[in-house]
Amino acid sequence: MLILGIETATDRVGAALVDHVGVLAETHLLGGRRHAEALGPTIEFLMAQADRRPQDLAAIAVDVGPGLFTGLRVGLAHGKAMAHALAIPMLGVPSLDLVAFPLRYGDKRVVSVIDARRGEVYWATYWPVPGGVQREGEHRIGAPEQLVSELTADPADTLLVGDGAHRYDNVFGGIDHVELADPALSRPSASSLVQLAHPQAMREEFVDQYEIEPLYLRRPDAEINWVTRNDQG
Repeated sequence: MLILGIETATDRVGAALVDHVGVLAETHLLGGRRHAEALGPTIEFLMAQADRRPQDLAAIAVDVGPGLFTGLRVGLAHGKAMAHALAIPMLGVPSLDLVAFPLRYGDKRVVSVIDARRGEVYWATYWPVPGGVQREGEHRIGAPEQLVSELTADPADTLLVGDGAHRYDNVFGGIDHVELADPALSRPSASSLVQLAHPQAMREEFVDQYEIEPLYLRRPDAEINWVTRNDQG
């Protein structure tokens, strides 16, 4: 089963291919917010290098967020268009799961922290389990100080991972039982996406392209600004 993964939740564009053997190819392009211009060529390059055709795909996996609103919309729209054209199903994986996944071999609690802009972060808590990580509780959004309060109240040894953890390292760095993971692991990766999606596909946990939706956790900035202007008017 060949699966294409599309990752656009942050300021880079990523794509990867996986089958029953493992990850066949992965590529990322750090291009600011040029997701719409970069995603199509990135996928074409990936398929060519792996010597695969779109017709070979059995499913498409997408990062559903939380993350950059524009990037998420571009990734989901492109994935839905491909799934519709090829008549294949889709899979969705949250970006916080992707950030936590590379730390699955440790024994510490893992907290994924993604920069949500406007002085806030997205986060979720995970524990390493055989074959991956298991999320504890829901995806959250709030000020970094709110997460600090929760971490301080629970003394479990913890690894913080994600660009939000490093952006606010001055806030998180003073907690004795908390350690920041390598900055190289700060962004969700397309290879993590397809590795998490493949077992879902084998269990046939597919989603119709019309049903898959982004995990925003808050309204887009443009909508918030519109409401603010109306309230002020």
